[in-house]
This record gives sequence, structure tokens and C-alpha cells, in this order.
Amino acid sequence: MAGQVSCSNELRLISGRANPELAKEIASALTVPLCDININTFADSETHVQLEESVRGKDVFIIQPTCQPVNENLMELLIIIDACRRASARQITAIVPYYGYARQDHKSTGREPVTAKLVADILSTAGVNRVVSVDLHATQIQGFFSIPMDHLTAVPIMANYLKKKEFKDAVIVSPDAGRTKMAEKYTDILQMPMVVMTKRRKGVGGKELEFTDIVGNIKGKTAIVIDDVIASGSIVNEVEILLKAGAKEIYMAITHPILVGPAVASLSASSIKELIVTNTVPVPKEKLANGKVKVLSIAPLLAKVISSIHGNRSVSQIFREEHMVFPV
Repeated sequence: MAGQVSCSNELRLISGRANPELAKEIASALTVPLCDININTFADSETHVQLEESVRGKDVFIIQPTCQPVNENLMELLIIIDACRRASARQITAIVPYYGYARQDHKSTGREPVTAKLVADILSTAGVNRVVSVDLHATQIQGFFSIPMDHLTAVPIMANYLKKKEFKDAVIVSPDAGRTKMAEKYTDILQMPMVVMTKRRKGVGGKELEFTDIVGNIKGKTAIVIDDVIASGSIVNEVEILLKAGAKEIYMAITHPILVGPAVASLSASSIKELIVTNTVPVPKEKLANGKVKVLSIAPLLAKVISSIHGNRSVSQIFREEHMVFPV
């Protein structure tokens, strides 16, 4: 998915402050400069946005993952959308590689919000015409939108990296039943068997996690654990369970490296051989966990998708070229 993609002069790229390095990579791949924009924070913590060039009648793409600080980055995205709408942009597409609040996609107990739906409603109300995201925690979030929503996947990028390692006797491990669909994509590309870990949540709000079983043969195998997001690092607990069950070594392929709290320390102290992630969110040097974290760029994929949307071409064709059924 590498290489430059040509676009017309009707396209405008705007970067928020959440992940400017990713935006620069996308702009380079498209050979389109980023729009001049002034974003600052007032003393009372309000966000102010000023577009420094005209977007009237243009096809605008705003690059802004809603990663931490989630509320600030989400509000900044909404304000940029409003600025573009009021500046008479022809079409506004929000490129949200990481969709914050995606894990709040349903009510797990009484008197809870479905915040993933609320965010979808707010984006639509702000005036965005289309939203693009990568490896949502739950695919049904696409249905929360009343506007076009493209759900991309980083699976081919990470699977192709793993393929180069030429593993002998490896298996794809789904950490729970909910990730089996994603695991199937890896097995299709890598031609490896799949193992599923079963777990259940208990306690108030389901905050306590208990692993109950491993379905499949893991003994003597290289285990490649896949998932959509690694936040606090609780997934590291699965490493010890897999090793006790006889796994030879552990790799992890996880799209969004949020890595908050004790996550980096847990990774450094664990027996994980390598954690493969993408740059949907920024990964500062202090989070690279002593060389255990390998960051792959999602920019070439997003550049292709932006070019396809701008040129009114099929987005799903990009994944069909990778011999994948779209969407994930």
C-alpha cells in the first residue's frame, strides 16, 4: 500500500493536534500540503481554531484520532469541522484512525450511556459528511452513523509484516470470542490455525476479568495474539496463561497502542517477544518498551482511501486487492 497517490487541487488536508506526524506522512504520500491552520488553547482552556486559507468549495479531509486526552481531541475535531462548514467547504470527511469511546458501544448494566452512538450523533450534527476509522472495537458502530462511515482495517499491514518473519509452527490467538472475526482475517492471510481464549467479566460493571479456557492447540507453538487496542496493558496477563499452557514464545499484533498507566512497565517486564502496532495514535519514544514495540505506518492506507473518496472510487477495492473481504 506504499507509494505516492495523485489528487486534484480541489482536495484539502487539515491536521488537528492529536497526531500531526501521521498527517504529515499522509500529506507526503498524497503530495498535497497540509492546510495552514492556527489552533490554540485560551487561558481558560477553550480551544480556538482559525483556518489560514480558503476551503470554499473544496473537498476537505480532517485528520484527528480521538485518543488521549480524548475529550480535548474530540472537541478540537468538532470545532475544526464547524470552522470548515462555516467556511463553505463542499464536503468534509473526518479521518478518525482511532475512534475514542468505541468500547462504550452498548449498555453492560443499568443506567449507562451508549457513548459511541452519542459521539456519532455529535459528529453528524457538527456538519461532517463522512467518517473514516480503523479497526473499531465493535463493527456495529458503523450502524450508529446516519452518514457514510468507512471502517478500515490494519490487518493486511501487520499480517504482511508478520509474514516476513517466516514463523515455524505458529498460531493466531484471539484473546476472546469478540475478536474471532479479526483473527480469521489473519488466518486467511498467514495461513495459520487459530486458537481462542475464553474469558468472562464479573463484578460491578464487569471490571474484573477472569480467563477460563484456551480452545485449540498452543503447546510448543509461537502464539500471535491479536486485538484492536491495548490500553492499560491487562492483555499482558494472557501472556503468562499462554506460556503456562505450553506456548513457545509470544508476539502481539494490536492496532491501537493507547498504552496508559502501567502498560509500558507491564510490557517491559513481560515475556512478550514483540508488540506490533500502528501509528493510528502517536507513540512517543518513552512508550517503546525497550525495543519490544514495533510501529508500522497506517499512512499509506489512509492516503489511498482519501484518494479513492476524493476521486469517487471504491474504497473496498483497496482491500479486495489484498484478497480480503470488506469490511472487517
